[in-house]
Amino acid sequence: MHEFNRRSFLKAAGAASAATLLGPRVHALAAAQAAPAQSVAANDHIQIALIGAGGQGQSDTRTAVQVPGVKLVAAADCYNGRLEHAKEIWGSDIFTTRDYNEILARNDIDAVIVATPDHWHKQAAVDAMKAGKDVYCEKPMIHLYGDGPEMIETAKATGRILQIGSQRVSSIIYAKAKELLASGAIGQLNMVTAHWDRNSAMGAWDYTIPPDASPETCDWPRFLGTAPRIPFNAEQFFQWRKWKAYGSGVAGDLFVHLFSGTHFITGSNGPTRGMATGSLRFWKDGRDVADVVLGLFDYREGFNLNVRVNFVDGGEESEGLVFTGSEGTMEIAGNTVSVNRVPRETEPGLHIGDFAEATQKAILEDYARKYPRTHPEGEPAAGYEKYVAPAGYSDSYDHFKNFFHFVRTRQQPVEDAAFGYRAAGAALLSNLSMDRSAIVNWDPDAMKLV
Repeated sequence: MHEFNRRSFLKAAGAASAATLLGPRVHALAAAQAAPAQSVAANDHIQIALIGAGGQGQSDTRTAVQVPGVKLVAAADCYNGRLEHAKEIWGSDIFTTRDYNEILARNDIDAVIVATPDHWHKQAAVDAMKAGKDVYCEKPMIHLYGDGPEMIETAKATGRILQIGSQRVSSIIYAKAKELLASGAIGQLNMVTAHWDRNSAMGAWDYTIPPDASPETCDWPRFLGTAPRIPFNAEQFFQWRKWKAYGSGVAGDLFVHLFSGTHFITGSNGPTRGMATGSLRFWKDGRDVADVVLGLFDYREGFNLNVRVNFVDGGEESEGLVFTGSEGTMEIAGNTVSVNRVPRETEPGLHIGDFAEATQKAILEDYARKYPRTHPEGEPAAGYEKYVAPAGYSDSYDHFKNFFHFVRTRQQPVEDAAFGYRAAGAALLSNLSMDRSAIVNWDPDAMKLV
């Protein structure tokens, strides 16, 4: 059967694949953080406080204080054991308290890291900005849609810096991906496929509960905040992501990273509508959020975003995004971004095997006149290229380095309140869609549910 197109011709000419035409090329990206640290003037030091000293908060702070000129002076948390550990890490002279308002009242604190449960993000960030502090707020920026406008307005009214903690926005890998997409490396973007799979108890938020957990060591009323009043529950206190009252499920914890990265790379404000499905398949331990979620979102820029989080996966934990365009694909995996460029065919191809021999011959002769074939070496640029971050590269460090740069210069960060709300607002459409069993519409410019 005769079937001809440009790819079949290349194969016939001995070119096994587009990647072998030019050979794979691997490029090492330079990391700004690798440059020698600049000295910081004594009057240019930034003193920070941590609000929410759990695992994420401690990890954030360990990274933040690596930036030259940054010092932790205070920490707030509702569990005594974390406050004790903060002193063990950063010195017995740091101020600790259960009540973050005592931190906000101090004049020696320039900025705070808000790493509380999601349902406290808005209030802690708003209170801090009104107290004259700049804020690094962990993702997702919001717990409820009403949180976003208040946080945006407070940032504007107070003139404070508010940066959200999805570190991919500061990654050299994502910056390279943005550059490649804009250059037309994969042609016209039509689909983004993103996933984050986990297969461990820790990955599914089944965090260890300390043996001394009790109403005496944990400030349960303060922890509850706006959540329903229930008796002390150590599991909900230490594993709060498993409940809607305090967290936002996989959408707020993981989808928001995938949305942030997609929005940064594409320059989009967000989807116009989304639909999702999911269920609690494996971790049936009393939690009320799904452990498998799949979502599909429409973007007016002409592409769809397909996202998936799976806590039941039997393989290794993995995260990645694949951008599919008219001329190839671009994939982000770990600290690498690769492009497999396959130029779009310029010939229509033929399917003539079921025609009479004389007809086939006539068609082939006419086709050869219309589409004179070229040698593979004359084909448009094709092949595989990979860009790799330096060993030990940390986008979290770069994200904090950028935050403190904005604190000093008063310039607005890329991931400001509007960016953070658009990413979280889009991600949380998944929860709404599952709750309503319906498509949910969103205005990404006005940042409103439609």
